[in-house]
Amino acid sequence: MLTKKQHELLLFIDGHLRRTGFSPSFDEMKDALGLRSKSGIHRLISALEERGFLHRRHHRARALEILRLPDIEIPPPPPVKAPGPSLPEGADAAFLVPVVEVPFVGRVAAGNPIEAITTDTTRIAVPADMLGKASHYALEVTGDSMQDAGILDGDMVIIREGTQATDGQIVVALVDGDEVTLKRIRHEGGEIALIPANIRYETRLLPASRVSVQGTLAGLIRRY
Repeated sequence: MLTKKQHELLLFIDGHLRRTGFSPSFDEMKDALGLRSKSGIHRLISALEERGFLHRRHHRARALEILRLPDIEIPPPPPVKAPGPSLPEGADAAFLVPVVEVPFVGRVAAGNPIEAITTDTTRIAVPADMLGKASHYALEVTGDSMQDAGILDGDMVIIREGTQATDGQIVVALVDGDEVTLKRIRHEGGEIALIPANIRYETRLLPASRVSVQGTLAGLIRRY
């Protein structure tokens, strides 16, 4: 059913997902198959999607899901749940903060954009009062470009899913379909400014067609 290159790509993606928990980048796939450009990878992925071997989450970076391998059905992986809060000795359960589990979907750059968002691999417990009725997900911050907004390298940000944002909000922005970054947003006519909170970084001004908002900042969790 598959060509040699389609079969090789499918096995490479499956192996990468099993080793790392997230799908490989287009550059990694191109190099693994010895192709000269990423356009060949796009064609192979589209062919695998049409044949029911692969699912791609559009408008998400590095979000490929193996549905099956040749003659092998791949069951969906069970969610890995984070351990719930333990009750300290002598504490009253009535004083515990209610929590809600949200999917942890990878890392986001507070600095230069990186290919970051992945498929769900685990879930984390978040205080319920941090969330509203919308869907939320969690990302780990890497980089220091938002430090003056109180967002530091290693922080866990809770993102409210949505494609709209008002000027001044901190958003997860997807640039050119495969780069993800955490920045403050401002609309300027037909362009969008992605603004850091660190004087060492410059504002990026991009055509609005190149930027897709993935959600807005709802909260932050920091480990000490």
